[in-house]
Amino acid sequence: MPAQREQHGSSDDLPPVPGAGAGSSAGSAAGAAEAAPVRLDPPEPPTPPDPLRRIDPGASSAVTSDRVPPYDHGTLKSLLGAWALAACSRDETLAVEVHLTDCAGCADEALRLRDAVGLLHHEESLDLDPLLRARVLEGCLGRRPARIPVPEWAGPYDAEAARLDALLRDLGDGYWTAPVRLQWFDGAPVSREFTVGQVIAHLIAVDGLVGRALGLPQQSIEPPAEDATDRLGLAPMRPVRLGETTEEVELPRTPVARTAAHWAVHRHLPGATLRLLWREQSHRLVRTVAFAGEGVAGLPVDYGDFELAFHDAFVDRAFECWTHATDIAEAVDYPYEKPALGHMRQIVGLAADKLPGALAARRRAGLTTSASRLVAAGSPGRSLLLEIEGDGGGEWWLPLDSPGAMASPDHQVAHVAMDSVEFCQLTAGHVVPERAAAGKNGDRAAIRDVLYAAASLSRL
Repeated sequence: MPAQREQHGSSDDLPPVPGAGAGSSAGSAAGAAEAAPVRLDPPEPPTPPDPLRRIDPGASSAVTSDRVPPYDHGTLKSLLGAWALAACSRDETLAVEVHLTDCAGCADEALRLRDAVGLLHHEESLDLDPLLRARVLEGCLGRRPARIPVPEWAGPYDAEAARLDALLRDLGDGYWTAPVRLQWFDGAPVSREFTVGQVIAHLIAVDGLVGRALGLPQQSIEPPAEDATDRLGLAPMRPVRLGETTEEVELPRTPVARTAAHWAVHRHLPGATLRLLWREQSHRLVRTVAFAGEGVAGLPVDYGDFELAFHDAFVDRAFECWTHATDIAEAVDYPYEKPALGHMRQIVGLAADKLPGALAARRRAGLTTSASRLVAAGSPGRSLLLEIEGDGGGEWWLPLDSPGAMASPDHQVAHVAMDSVEFCQLTAGHVVPERAAAGKNGDRAAIRDVLYAAASLSRL
């Protein structure tokens, strides 16, 4: 055989067989064996590829059997759900994907499961949408208007008190002594640490000034503790009882003194009781103005050092509720959103409207740096354009020389633009004026005066 000779060489090259002569039978047998052809079985033809076989384009085309973990059909079928959710291990994923190229039934099931996974909702926070309450109330009132509606200017306070109450309810009783850092601006940035319970007692105290203006009964107050009096610089205060006549009652009217008094009387109350006192008071305030109607909107609320009309006082209380709720939420690492759009607009508008008066007060105290001129009321004077962006934003032209002067674009000397939340943080004393994120153009001294006037609106 030529092929055999090519492989093993010619017969002349083979070594002689020992003991085999030319005429021996062994030699004859050997010769016959050598002369007989060798039969070789042809190799099996390769299996043709299956035209229906589906190959994953992302997988390697050279997946060998030793790399695929040994799983039976039932096990692989049970893994399809986990595979669709991308929850399989690396070996399980490899085994399932190789199996899907051979099993049409499992491949169809895998496609259906993958489509079902696409219908699942994305992971969301367990906290309720802060606008849910407003949407539900809007839907309810749209179907049946309230018989005794809450005035529009009391709506922000009603909503923010409800949101803060929900936050306190979620936190539970274990957080009432948690430290909370409050910040405000009193000529310079002030930062002090209180407890959650003290913050709620502070809200009870200042909300009580609005209740006093409405004629609601006042709580009895004991003299503040010596440490609070010394720390806050308060004058000694005599005890006050509900049984005394109206003329003899001398409740503190400034927010700081009133807060110290309430801290003294409530220092032994548990947090849950403080929350009930504050929430009941907020309900009474909203119910009272709802029954009173719009007739009380312009009546004054005495804060000791200043006054606010009722419609401004309720927006102010909403602003403080939101501010201190954010302080508490940040202290305990709890998410808290800004107010609803319509409420945010009232809060921003109140702060912007108070800026000319605050600027004039600082000018009288010699705290401004920009040059001013005497302008008669109603006459045009230097003006600054305050542009608030985001929810509740807008544009306000602020007179710089006098609150009674007329601001106009013709006398514009500066332009300030900032986000609505940043503006509220500035007016709450949480942002230092020099570090406020604001776009500034024009008279730098006038811009500085306006930013400091915004910070001066804050208080404890």
